[in-house]
Amino acid sequence: MRLEAAELRILELPLKFRFETSFGVQTKRTILLLRLFGEGLEGLGEGVMERLPLYREETVVSARYLLEEVFLPQVLGKDFPNPEALSQALAPFRGNPMAKAVLEMAFWDLFAKGLGKPLWQVLGGVRQAVEVGVSLGIQPTVADTLKAVERHLSEGYRRIKLKIKPGWDYEVLKAVRQAFPEATLTADANSAYRLSDFPRLKRLDELFLDYIEQPLGHDDLLDHARLQREIATPICLDESLTSAEKARKAMELMAGRVFNIKPARLGGHGESLKVHALAQSAGIPLWMGGMLEAGVGRAHNLHLATLPAFTKPGDVSSASRYWEEDIVEEALEAEEGLMPVPEGPGIGVHLKLPLVERITLWQRYMSAS
Repeated sequence: MRLEAAELRILELPLKFRFETSFGVQTKRTILLLRLFGEGLEGLGEGVMERLPLYREETVVSARYLLEEVFLPQVLGKDFPNPEALSQALAPFRGNPMAKAVLEMAFWDLFAKGLGKPLWQVLGGVRQAVEVGVSLGIQPTVADTLKAVERHLSEGYRRIKLKIKPGWDYEVLKAVRQAFPEATLTADANSAYRLSDFPRLKRLDELFLDYIEQPLGHDDLLDHARLQREIATPICLDESLTSAEKARKAMELMAGRVFNIKPARLGGHGESLKVHALAQSAGIPLWMGGMLEAGVGRAHNLHLATLPAFTKPGDVSSASRYWEEDIVEEALEAEEGLMPVPEGPGIGVHLKLPLVERITLWQRYMSAS
């Protein structure tokens, strides 16, 4: 597959609601969008990095620079037989997995289209619909939280995840557990706690959570292992799993019993497949995380989540929860807790170009010549 041209854009898409986590509030997404062209086909990739380095250290500006000045010039005009070969071309550049993932995932889309197959088949998926849950941000009150949980359970979502932080944890989770004793309930701390918060975290064992996600430092494994030995609630690792090598070390340390996969955090689908293989061999359940993706990123995540070790509901809920209008033509909507995987070659979605044009803040077209 010869890569002939690329188009980079920065988009700004408003959220339908205020989304609060332990590290801030979001009301819009700034999206780095890549269109990659080769042999008459188009591959799409979406960046999930944020304007500020809150989730991980990468930002929209840093990723744009690397893609525009380093990564795309490295690959345009060259022929790559498969995505692994493209990843090897980027391997000399350290870190920056989210920026690399934009390009790598766009190439996977292009590669699958060249084969005339849906991406899930090329990746080795085993299902055509994905079980999904919902992630609820911090609400103004406990009563508001209960209403939100009730509404989403009535819509068929198969897992409720609540964002928590010190001072907004046990009481709200206890209220939800009492009101909905049969619900699959989890909590996501986004690294808001320290090991000294052990008594607060230990208390959550009373509530029979399916897991607590990333309670400690964003790059920590050792303290998570110490905490996991002392609490009954399974720890799910998210931010600290940035590669298959980190996943291997987490397994050796027994730092968590569940893994959250975000292909963008791992550098793309290739590294995600390596983590999947490790987790599958060890019996560690996976689920697909979310970064408030628009349609391109959501479609990529759905295709990857069809692999067999993804046994827990993921954060790939209906696009209409987040956007008045998505950037793709296809409606990515869940029914009774199941999200169908888009059909057709590649990721199976097509850009809604009039909308993309309206919300574009910056763009650049680059060609091999």
